[in-house]
Amino acid sequence: MEDKKYLFEEDKIWHAMAVMALPAIASQLIALVYNLADTWFVGRTNNPFMVASCSLVLPVYMLTIVISNVFGAGGGTLIARLIGAKKDDEASRVSGACIWMALFCAVIFSLLCFIFRDGLLRTLGASENVLDFSRQYMFFVVIIGGVPVILSNTLSSMLRSIGLSAKASFGLGMGGILNILLDPLFMFVILKDGQQVMGAAIATMLSNIIVVIYFIVIYHKAQKTTILSFRIRGNTPSMSSLKAIFGVGIPAATGIFLFDLCNIVINRLCASYGDIELAAIGIVLKAERLPLNIGVGICMGMVPLIAYNYSSGNTKRMDEFFRFARITGLVIGILSVILYYIFAPYIMRAFIENADTVRFGTQFLRARCFATPLMFLCFSMVHFTQAIGRGTESFFLAVIRQIVFNIPMLIILNSIYGINGIVWTQAVADLFTVIASYIIYFVIRKKENLGFSL
Repeated sequence: MEDKKYLFEEDKIWHAMAVMALPAIASQLIALVYNLADTWFVGRTNNPFMVASCSLVLPVYMLTIVISNVFGAGGGTLIARLIGAKKDDEASRVSGACIWMALFCAVIFSLLCFIFRDGLLRTLGASENVLDFSRQYMFFVVIIGGVPVILSNTLSSMLRSIGLSAKASFGLGMGGILNILLDPLFMFVILKDGQQVMGAAIATMLSNIIVVIYFIVIYHKAQKTTILSFRIRGNTPSMSSLKAIFGVGIPAATGIFLFDLCNIVINRLCASYGDIELAAIGIVLKAERLPLNIGVGICMGMVPLIAYNYSSGNTKRMDEFFRFARITGLVIGILSVILYYIFAPYIMRAFIENADTVRFGTQFLRARCFATPLMFLCFSMVHFTQAIGRGTESFFLAVIRQIVFNIPMLIILNSIYGINGIVWTQAVADLFTVIASYIIYFVIRKKENLGFSL
């Protein structure tokens, strides 16, 4: 661990961030391509009902990320803080406990999805045109594939928490590449015409199973030289550690869940206008993820660095990491606004040739892209609070963003401006959220005696 301590304690800010963030960004981009792959390949059928079915299942799939965030974000940030405080034995117990708790929750989640599949899909807005396709996609991607997804994300967070960001990112990236290779094989070669959605789902499921096998092997090897463990050595984590896991993990998961809930509301509102509009917004919600995933990768890279230096008392270095991350993310966000606005129609046509879907999608993407820099500021504030163990504030930020601003504005602006109100909501809501998040940020700094810093 000594080489990793240099990274956390002494390395140049830009270099340490590059070591931690670049692999995370790479994995996020490949994961994005992996999520886009199904939509892109299904879009080759030029069947908007098939495209809409994949979009409908996305919020259910995102619940696997919610569960993994409880133990990945909660346990990972705690491990980094424990190492910074020189409490390696407790960090080891935390790593083992998080893996087994994640596995238990994953199995329960898959069983519930299997039992309530049809009711859940109808609640999400599945019409008769898309219901059967959605059943197929959900069965393989969520019901069977949910367990490996949850375990993969939890294991990768454990690896990233001790500085093994490259290994964590390689595993997630490998899944994306496998999915891209397997999608056309199952969709257009192995299965017959009309079963393209099932083919995409099977490809995704197999990719996730291979990834979790990779992570189990890497994690097992890492046990020999690091604090990571599959077993809970000696005894279970202390009650204070368990509280810290859930104190940060549940708010982190809540943020993803509320984001997911917001997408469900968007899908439901757009479905009321028709399946074409639903297919268009489904493509947009995935296409806009490019700069957002880069932002998430930056945040994932900075979290262990901030957590370690916060726990070790090096406030100056902690602030330098946070400032560097925000500036980098904002530059990327502003560039994305320009590029998305210019190339929106070309992006839509890359997914589907249906003229109406392209027309609606271009309009939607040009509106929603203005929220990108604001969304990054929201993400960075949430990750900062998680890194320093302020779970209550992290939860509060998630609630403010989605429950106070985003979802109510979706409903209100939809009733006033129709579908244009839906697609402009994100930018308006996140402007208010950024203002609120900076107020909370300065309150935290005052309570923690961290001084004033932008």
